[in-house]
Amino acid sequence: MKWLQNFMRGRYGVDQLNFFLLILAIVIMVLATLFRIPFVSWISVLLLVLSYFRMFSRNVYKRSAENTKYLRMVYPITSRWKSLKKRWKDRKTHKYLKCPNCKQEMRVPKGKGEITVTCPKCRTKFDANS
Repeated sequence: MKWLQNFMRGRYGVDQLNFFLLILAIVIMVLATLFRIPFVSWISVLLLVLSYFRMFSRNVYKRSAENTKYLRMVYPITSRWKSLKKRWKDRKTHKYLKCPNCKQEMRVPKGKGEITVTCPKCRTKFDANS
């Protein structure tokens, strides 16, 4: 294992974009095999080569910039997914309200009846049922 550590020293390694490229390559490879599409499998091979190129690259700054760009593109999707997942988990104990002034989303406990809510962002007070 020492030789692998020495080999990888100064190289970029695996990040979120590499992981995405590997998963995408595997999915395309499986689909190309199932539907017997020969030229599509080359796309998966190219994705694998790109992923390994990024992994073994010594240009850490450029690979990091690529990963940052990827994460900025994916962030709206992942943040929305996490928000929906949290709302689903809290659906029995909490209710989500939006501030009428700034549209900030707030979580309040269910079953408290008529309550006065203060928005943490704009300090607007409004009444709501919980």
